[in-house]
Amino acid sequence: MLQTDLLTDPLLIRRLRAREEAAFRELVALYQDRIYNTVLGLVQRAEDAEDLTQEVFIKVWQGIGSFNEAAQLFTWIYRIAVTAALDHLRQQGRQKRGGFLVSLFSRHAEDPDAPDFHHPGVAAEQREHSALLFRAIRALPEQQRAAFVLQKLEGLGQAEIAAVLGTTVSAVESLLHRAKQNLRKQIERRF
Repeated sequence: MLQTDLLTDPLLIRRLRAREEAAFRELVALYQDRIYNTVLGLVQRAEDAEDLTQEVFIKVWQGIGSFNEAAQLFTWIYRIAVTAALDHLRQQGRQKRGGFLVSLFSRHAEDPDAPDFHHPGVAAEQREHSALLFRAIRALPEQQRAAFVLQKLEGLGQAEIAAVLGTTVSAVESLLHRAKQNLRKQIERRF
């Protein structure tokens, strides 16, 4: 579960708004790994996740003045991260439909949709199974994918997921239920 006490600290928010670089470094140190893991779970490419994580924190730094203090800071940061990751995936989808070739440098030229990373939360002996699961996660509709990753990889509760996705708890319950059904179907199809 998230340690939101540091991110709801009004002093930290004031320091960020005052453009204190030390406050920004604290924020990055606290949440860089979590944001990276969330983005990695969505985009499934380590290099893309690194770039997007940096982009997220740049957007946080640039947009802190517009942050609504009625919301929780961690929710706002996660929303920026999920939006950036989903936008990246949409852009990739457009490029694929546009006929772009798979990079000659890809380690997965024979299977371009294969995950190109090892998630930090997966034990070495489970990597083959996790690759199958992440391939199935990649096939989920984007809102189901986001809800599933936020719950299963980040450990967020349904209320927190609803806040991040800008929806209701009942909608999150439905997204998670459909995601699990779709994952089950895809995994059964592969066996």
